Amino acid sequence: MLECASMKRVNLAFAAMLVPLDYLALIAAAVTAYSLRFTSFFTNLKPVNFGLTLDEYLQNVLPIAVIYLIIFAFAGLYSIRPRSIADEFSRIVLGSGAALAAVLALAFFTRELFESRFIILAVLGLTIAFVFVERLSIRALQRGLRTYGVGSMQLAVIGKTKSGNALVAWFNQFPRFGYRPVLHVSHFSHEVTEKILSLKRQDGIDALLLANSDATKDEITSIKAFADINHLTFLYSADLFPGSSLRPLVHTLAGRPLIEVPTTPLDGWGAIYKRCFDIVGALALIVLTLPIQIVVALALFIEQPGSVLFRKLPDGHAALRIGQSGKPFPYFKFRSMVKDAHKHRFDPKFIAAHGNMREGTPLFKLENDPRVTKVGKFIRKYSLDEIPEFYLVLLGYMSLVGPRPHLPEEVASYKPEHRKVLTIKPGITGLAQISGRANLDFDDEVRLDMYYIENWNPWRDLVIILKTPAAVIFRRGAY
Repeated sequence: MLECASMKRVNLAFAAMLVPLDYLALIAAAVTAYSLRFTSFFTNLKPVNFGLTLDEYLQNVLPIAVIYLIIFAFAGLYSIRPRSIADEFSRIVLGSGAALAAVLALAFFTRELFESRFIILAVLGLTIAFVFVERLSIRALQRGLRTYGVGSMQLAVIGKTKSGNALVAWFNQFPRFGYRPVLHVSHFSHEVTEKILSLKRQDGIDALLLANSDATKDEITSIKAFADINHLTFLYSADLFPGSSLRPLVHTLAGRPLIEVPTTPLDGWGAIYKRCFDIVGALALIVLTLPIQIVVALALFIEQPGSVLFRKLPDGHAALRIGQSGKPFPYFKFRSMVKDAHKHRFDPKFIAAHGNMREGTPLFKLENDPRVTKVGKFIRKYSLDEIPEFYLVLLGYMSLVGPRPHLPEEVASYKPEHRKVLTIKPGITGLAQISGRANLDFDDEVRLDMYYIENWNPWRDLVIILKTPAAVIFRRGAY
């Protein structure tokens, strides 16, 4: 079976391909317009009265094409969500016209007026034609791959109703639209959840589609909660679901409206932007903190010779944290505790002697932890022990901003509603960290993380990063 993550990667790859391909189509349109102007047919109609060479022309065209791409983005041409061919064409016309108007306005104010009206009009027409044909080609390629299951959303359809049966039949008849039913059941039950979980363990399911208008409110809520907990997309037929904190997305399939409840804006181009931001930010921070890394490593080694990183547990296994979609990843940071400190958190005598400030929650915390070394106390005070996490960001396990990474045993104790924080990658800093850090109750921390997940935007990430140094320096709730 295809991996669930593979479906998202394929769709993201196609979305990312549009930018360079649009750029090439724009350049091709501009060069074709220029070449047409010098054909005998048009020169006989009107002689060329400007002396702009092709090289000089291209020097202007290359940066102008970037302006077109920016306006295309504002026109919604790089949304990852599927749209009709008519909608795609109308947006191309709108974006091309707006971009040309912007370029002409810029030329007017900079007094760099172009004398060939033919080329200007030809560029407009050819841009629409070339970009539309290019996008039709990409659409055809994507649909062709979906016919073979590549990039398709694998669905469990709940409801053997008229609507549910029609949808399953339509999905099977037209696989090119990217929906592949792998399970079709009448009702949501314990046996069904076991089947879905079995498919998920095999990476064989991406989404649940509820198509039963007779479903009770409790059943609908249970299915939505199950989808959230297990990081599955939830779709439903019209007027089945009471609402969502995010704006629902409406699809029309088989002549029937389907409504998708998104879990986070961190999808599609949001995910691409955030990953690029993480890579650039992590590289910059690694370089800037390199002197600090060297000093901390030397201090830790002098105080207690051995590995300066905490990356293994007392039993020799790699230290793990739980990442996106509940998947564990190898974790490391600067060592701040004595050797084999991890085992004390499970020692009843140790806990009885020192207590646990987070008793009753999945977390473990001591105010004055006797396991922490002198150097460890200092680097924890200013969060210097977390600097190696920049490398985990670079490797793709973490993000600069997001919920904090939790231990496997902590996640095992989560309530179902807590697990939605695993929707995205864990972060070095986050909304919870700048709002109180370790002093927050666990439920408050989860609520803040949930707010971030459902209301992410690039500006919020930047604000959180800018506020983090103040939270660290003033040690609000530092461990």
